[in-house]
Amino acid sequence: MDNLCCFNSVTQVVGGRSSISSGKGRSHQNPIKYGFSLVKGKANHPMEDFHVAKFVQTRGQELGLFAIYDGHLGDSVPAYLQKNLFSNILKDEDFWTDTARSIVKAYEATDTAILSHTPDLGRVLSKDGVAIQMSIDHEPNTERDSIEDKGGFVSNMPGDVARVNGQLAVSRAFGDKNLKSHLRSDPDIQQANIDTETELLILASDGLWKVMANQEAVDIARRIKDPQRAAKQLATEALNKESKDDISCVVVRFKS
Repeated sequence: MDNLCCFNSVTQVVGGRSSISSGKGRSHQNPIKYGFSLVKGKANHPMEDFHVAKFVQTRGQELGLFAIYDGHLGDSVPAYLQKNLFSNILKDEDFWTDTARSIVKAYEATDTAILSHTPDLGRVLSKDGVAIQMSIDHEPNTERDSIEDKGGFVSNMPGDVARVNGQLAVSRAFGDKNLKSHLRSDPDIQQANIDTETELLILASDGLWKVMANQEAVDIARRIKDPQRAAKQLATEALNKESKDDISCVVVRFKS
């Protein structure tokens, strides 16, 4: 099978403290290009952000696959997701007729596999320059009812973020076996038509979104035609705003 994307990556040191990995690629069937940039944060642990950015060919169709997996308390789960989640979605028998159903089924199956084998283990679209939020932050306070209905609780300690059972700062996650009875792993699914006004898609971990608003990110990215440079600039801006977390960013540009 022919290669479907051109790809290159580089790793360097920023300010003597953070390593950067970046790369880019493009479709061979349309003008879509992508770039990514990943920066390790200040925490004294390995990089916990993983990503997927590539085009693949299946059943005679070209598909763009883009994702960021933000791990916590280790990198085993995001590494597993990077390797398996998209393949689990694509191999589902309903993928070509009911994509949303296939995604939900694959999330459930993948979470089951993680729990059985590894017990210890943000998306913004720009249309004509306007940021459109494509994902929902799964925070404990916003899903308190679901957590409490499952027998859990949400702590709100002064100076800290809300946490499930005083531990986890998100209300949905893969893995986390000790909290799974109080958590969900199902996704929110949104569909969007890529029309002539759709310029780009930004996916990023909370290392970026904690310090940058959606529209600010869009304004920065749309000024830079090369998506790899745009992703690197977004990561740089997050560092300048003193983000301490791992920063991962993928920019997909739909038109030049």
